[in-house]
Amino acid sequence: MSLTGAQSLSARLQQRVFAAIQASGGWLPFDRFMALALYEPGLGYYSRSSRQFGAMPSSGSDFVTAPELSPLFGQTLARQVAQALDAAGADEVFEFGAGSGALAAQLLAALGPRVKRYAIVDLSGALREKQAETLAPWAEKLQWLDAWPDSMRGVVVGNEVLDAMPVQLLHWDGETWFERGVACVDQALQWADRSTALQPPWRGPFVPGTVTEIHPQAEAFIRSLADRLQHGAAFFIDYGFPEAEYYHPQRTGGTLMCHRAHLADANPLMDVGEKDITAHVNFSGIALAAQDAGLDVLGYTSQARFLINCGLPELMQAADVRTQVAAQKLVAEHEMGELFKVIGFARGLQLDAMGFAAGDRSHRL
Repeated sequence: MSLTGAQSLSARLQQRVFAAIQASGGWLPFDRFMALALYEPGLGYYSRSSRQFGAMPSSGSDFVTAPELSPLFGQTLARQVAQALDAAGADEVFEFGAGSGALAAQLLAALGPRVKRYAIVDLSGALREKQAETLAPWAEKLQWLDAWPDSMRGVVVGNEVLDAMPVQLLHWDGETWFERGVACVDQALQWADRSTALQPPWRGPFVPGTVTEIHPQAEAFIRSLADRLQHGAAFFIDYGFPEAEYYHPQRTGGTLMCHRAHLADANPLMDVGEKDITAHVNFSGIALAAQDAGLDVLGYTSQARFLINCGLPELMQAADVRTQVAAQKLVAEHEMGELFKVIGFARGLQLDAMGFAAGDRSHRL
């Protein structure tokens, strides 16, 4: 997409945001703003045809994900998926937020005939076109779903999907919590706070001036998963923390961040629709939502430990030097290895998931 075209879409999206603010009485909760910025049909960041995923800025991408970084990511995850499929006696994989299709391609190639159907749930029509092109060799196994299936039997995967779900922002002034939203002043978007009964799930203490996030939509997503997963397992990989770390007193600015051209900034009100908006995952809240809805927690650990448990070192030994170097970033503590976590859930299975065999941190949730 040309620069002029992107700017035109951004201007139209901003007018859509202005209209939503006016229709809401002059103030829009941040989660509704974030949903418009990312998912408004034809205008939001994930609804455009521009490329978001890639290893380098020269590709025209905005950020890199683990499957784009190394094919060994999907090959290693496939070992855990295969174990869970065997335990469930199933042959279907469901992926939420499949991005460019790179992870699906890696899983399908590694799992081979073990998977009879690969279902993708993705809100972006533009991304579906990319996925269909990437996954053409497995077209007979693919199905795109516009909504949740009534029931699911198999294995669910989601890489960097929870962080893209809209969050609500809260501001602590030292005495009272306020919900932070968006207003329009002189045709410009500005932050605006309103009184609220909402509070973080953590009791604190909080430093006056703290701005943080709560995640009702991600937790509702997990409850919906629990309602439909009749027999199987689910694995989610994302960046985040357990609750005590998420709401640590030193984290006064929260975790909200924007990404464009492999650069980060903390102002989602600028260049709306032209950059990604994310927040780290509160894995304690995700685990509690799952348990309350009837899922078992299989484990929780760092991405590095999960991939090592699933045999990444063995796969690296058989790879060329260039592939080995790229895969190191998946497990290096200062790269993806520690910031990214993996959490697993199951229903109706007897499964000692290999990914959590050593270094399980479930006790820290």
